[in-house]
Amino acid sequence: MAPNIATNIRVSLDELLDFVRPRHHAILLTRRADGGPQGSPLTCGVDDSGRIVVSTYPERAKTRNAKRDPRVTLIVLSDDWNGPWVQIDGTAEVVDSPDSVEPLVEYFRNIAGEHPDWDEYRAAMVKQGKSIIRVTPERWGPVATGGFPARLAGDG
Repeated sequence: MAPNIATNIRVSLDELLDFVRPRHHAILLTRRADGGPQGSPLTCGVDDSGRIVVSTYPERAKTRNAKRDPRVTLIVLSDDWNGPWVQIDGTAEVVDSPDSVEPLVEYFRNIAGEHPDWDEYRAAMVKQGKSIIRVTPERWGPVATGGFPARLAGDG
């Protein structure tokens, strides 16, 4: 059986966003007050302006951390554990309720399509006090897959 060879494919911003759009599993890394990393597994999407967006609550650590230090990293994963992934570094902007409501509508639409009752959804977002984190990609690694180094492809 041939070994699975790792891949690293450099992509443009448009290619990056095309890669991220159908993938909604990610880990957001923010910085704690002491500078240490804080990781949050979450659902993400891409908004119409090309930012990676995350629905959250104002009291969550990721939200507080991103407000204090907007430098963040997202690791976007494929549904298949062995599928491709990418690391994205960027600047976060936190938008709190009620200003977050329309961006949350866009977030929902871009991930799941139309909601059966947008008035109900909007009211729920206000009642829950939902926030949204928007990350502007500034640097990203290659889209990668795990596996053996290419130098081992000929070894059986």
